[in-house]
Amino acid sequence: MSGLLYLIPIALLLGFLGLLGFLWALRSGQFDDLDGAAERILFDDDDEEPAEDNEARKGEGRE
Repeated sequence: MSGLLYLIPIALLLGFLGLLGFLWALRSGQFDDLDGAAERILFDDDDEEPAEDNEARKGEGRE
């Protein structure tokens, strides 16, 4: 029974810290665009090759 005297305040403290973390994430905009990342993965943005790949391919043909 005396263990509850320690466990209840610890549980309340952890719950309060979780609430503070959630409110911080809410205010900092973490939940503003939930669908953007899910839709962004579906679009193909491989139209342009990175500069590193272009230079590496230029060197391959000279051998």
